[in-house]
Parts: sequence; C-alpha cells; structure tokens
Amino acid sequence: MSLRVARAAWARGWGAGCRRGAAAFPPPPPRAVDVAELLQDATAAEEEPREAAARRPPGQCSVLLFPGQGSQLVGMGRGLLRYPRVRELYAAARSVLGYDLLELSLRGPQEALDRTAHCQPAVFVASLAAVEKLHHLQPAVIENCVAAAGFSVGEFAALVFAGAMEFSEGLYAVKVRAEAMQEASEAVPSGMLSVLGQPQSKFNVACLEAQEHCKTLGIESPVCEVANYLFPDCRVISGHLEALQFLRENSSKYHFRRTKMLPVSGGFHTRLMEPALEPLEQVLKSISVRKPLVSVHSNVDGNRYMQPRHIQKLLVRQVVSPVKWEQTMHAIYERKRGTEFPQTFEVGPGKQLGAILKSCNLQAWKSYRHVEVLEDDGT
Repeated sequence: MSLRVARAAWARGWGAGCRRGAAAFPPPPPRAVDVAELLQDATAAEEEPREAAARRPPGQCSVLLFPGQGSQLVGMGRGLLRYPRVRELYAAARSVLGYDLLELSLRGPQEALDRTAHCQPAVFVASLAAVEKLHHLQPAVIENCVAAAGFSVGEFAALVFAGAMEFSEGLYAVKVRAEAMQEASEAVPSGMLSVLGQPQSKFNVACLEAQEHCKTLGIESPVCEVANYLFPDCRVISGHLEALQFLRENSSKYHFRRTKMLPVSGGFHTRLMEPALEPLEQVLKSISVRKPLVSVHSNVDGNRYMQPRHIQKLLVRQVVSPVKWEQTMHAIYERKRGTEFPQTFEVGPGKQLGAILKSCNLQAWKSYRHVEVLEDDGT
C-alpha cells in the first residue's frame, strides 16, 4: 500500500454533493483514507485485480459483514474516537443529516436512537467508522478483502466500503430511506417477530393463518410474512401487530421454540413499506453508483452485484423483499472440503451477524472476529 493512497481520503466518498435534496456535502477531511482507492491500489500491479485477490490463499483473504437496524446501542462509537479520521467522519455526517449523530450515538437516549430515522444512519456511520479502526490496526485485512455483505441498511455501508458509492451520497440515501420507512411504519401498527423454529416448523402456514385471524378482526389486506431468513429454522416475520401477537399465542401449534419482538418500529421488508419505495428510488437515481471493487452480495437474492444498475434496482426492491441472509452466507462461504475459510470481521455495533454465521457455517465462524465500537479494546 502506497503512502499516497494511505493518505488519500475516502476520496470519492467525502466531498461530492448529491445532485438532489442535499444542497451541501462536507469537503474531504485532510489525510482521510479512501478504502475503495486502497483496495484498488492493493491490486494495481495485477492485470485483473479481482481475480488476483481471489488467487491469494483463502486463509489470507477477508470478508467484512455490516450489521443492520436493531444492533444500535447508546455508546456506540466511543471505542472508535481515538482512531484517525473517525471524528471527521461524524462531522461529515452532521453536515449531511443536519443533527449531531455522534452525540446521539454516544449519549442517546435509547428511545431516540431506536427511531428508524435515526438508527439507520447511526449504524451506517458507526460501521464505516469501525472500518477506519480496522484499517488502522490491521491494514492487510482491508487490502485482502474479497467480499462484503450488509444486513438491510448495512448493505449501503458495504457498498460505500467497496467503492460503489461515495460516503456522503450513500449516507444521504440512507437518510431518505430511513425517514420514508419511519413514515410508512407510523401509518400502520406493525412490527417484526424473531422466531426460532424446528425442522417441522410451518412458517408459511403460520403466516397465512395469522392473516386470516386479522381478517376476523376487520383488518383489510393484512400482512404477515417472512422478512428475514437468518439461519436454518430461524426466521423473522413482519406484519401487523395483531398477526404477530397471534403467532406468539399459538407458537406451539406451529412448532416454534422461541419468539421475540424486535426493537424496530415497523413491519420492514414487506409491502407495508411500499410508500418508501419512490423516495428511495428517486434519490438513488440522483447519485453516482459504480461497480464495487470487491464482491458485494445483495440481500434480495444473495448474489453478488455485477452492474451498477442492478445495485440501484435491488436496493429499492430490498425495502419490500425478505432479507435472504442465510442464502448470502452460503454464497460467500461455500467451498470445497478442506479449503481454508477467509477471516471474517463484523464491523459495527453488536455481534448478531457473528452468531448467525456460527449457526450457518461453524467452520467459517472459527475465523470470525468483531470490531468493537463501544469500548476501545484494540481489536
């Protein structure tokens, strides 16, 4: 890695303004690192950078996982502030968002941080700040990264990391997305229910019967459907609150081992979020989207993005489609028997994605580490 690149500055990711909605984005902070440019430089000597990265021994490669809404905690970011450029990252976020995200992240209150309009930008920025920490402590992890994936809003952070979007434009898109989803969630009392099932669990039947129950209550066009595929026999179901309460009360009938309401404000990744589609589609049309420099996998189908237009299309569809995280984990970690697994780093608040990886692929999880954002543990 050249000194020139190490000091370049999330170059593409900081200074550019979004052509719609945000009138003024912050200028690049001095000496900030452009991770996308770093990735590009690390393989510049090779004729085909992506293939060159793939030829490294698997155990020397890395995968970055970016968490989503629900992982937010008051205090996140405290463990990142001593690392170069993290405060500048939050200063840039303040210019884009119009409020002090760092203050909210550090001191809360939790109720304010949990609001969809706030927590999505907060998780997005904390995750990219964690990348700065990781780059400072282990630059080879960034240089040797071959794949990234983000859960729901985390997919935006993964794309910014991979150079597909600029930081300011990506954050503005997240802001628009979060505010539109907040508004949609307030229109209908809805939520999300985490369900740990068994091989014989009947998720689809349960959802259909919950919808029928809602109809008896006078609810028109009730929604109750799988919104997240987490790991074998574990799903998150979204929909009307009455439907989710029905599932909790009848969990034994459907062979559910455990159910838990998630700390989110709406029935995300269902058609209840349709009002959020147009605002997000418009802002994504207005920003520059490029082909990622490392493989980034889509929540919609688990496949890696191949063209910028696919990114714009699927990020919109993702809002009303289930997150196929289990399928994404299989796509990233599938390999021949005896082949080493890459190092995996969860960058952002919480360790939920690590726990899911353990349930999806135990051998891959053995090379997993979390980049702490609450306290500075030096990892």
